[in-house]
Amino acid sequence: MLRVEHLTKVFPDGTVALKDVSFEVADGEFLAVIGLSGSGKSTLLRCINRLIDPTEGRVLWNDVDVTAAKGQELRHIRRQIGMIFQQFNLVKRSSVFTNVLSGRLGYASPWLSLVHQFTEEERQMALAALERVGIADKANNRADQLSGGQQQRVGIARALMQEPQLMLADEPVASLDPVLAHSILRYLEQLNREDGITVLCSLHFLDLVHRYATRVIGLKDGQLVFDGLPTELTAKKFKEVYGQEAEIVTVDGSGSGLMDHGE
Repeated sequence: MLRVEHLTKVFPDGTVALKDVSFEVADGEFLAVIGLSGSGKSTLLRCINRLIDPTEGRVLWNDVDVTAAKGQELRHIRRQIGMIFQQFNLVKRSSVFTNVLSGRLGYASPWLSLVHQFTEEERQMALAALERVGIADKANNRADQLSGGQQQRVGIARALMQEPQLMLADEPVASLDPVLAHSILRYLEQLNREDGITVLCSLHFLDLVHRYATRVIGLKDGQLVFDGLPTELTAKKFKEVYGQEAEIVTVDGSGSGLMDHGE
């Protein structure tokens, strides 16, 4: 169970990114997070795993206060929370295999992690993760030789190396074409349904939200303005989150979904 309680984040320049946001996520949910650019989606996800420290409020993961954790306790919590980024965040000049193995660094002793020493078991785990996302044949390629969709699959495989219970996906398909977007989200759906991994994923297209999410929250100007089922996210509700300038489009341009102009 993930609980976010009265979360507020004010940056040093005075920008209020989150304002008194509270919600719960049950184990095994696929939660879509929607909102305009600057609505607080990325800040929210980064506060959950403490890549960003909130100004006020708490994040509790399995009744452990993430916002109060330090040192070894925080490292232990982060092992359980995988992260997938829009821009992949791979080491471009390193091999795919090395990038995936880096997902295991949270389990290594500090001195071993400095020299990237991994066990044979961890190497087999990395190969299995690459097999699962369908690119084991790319293990020895440099990361920058892969397409965008392939790089995002490396990102998923890297996150799998943590053996996570919770997966945070920060706009993982924003830079991908519609076919690749569905491909990546199907992998996340598989992890959610088959492995029971709870997923929090920021998305922009209404048809993707309806297809993959089991629940949706909407942020507007850092505040929670929607929390409900995908079936409750009507075009009217969607425009309440995105504003009246929201345009009716789909990921293939056919016109049954919604996307904001700012993305």
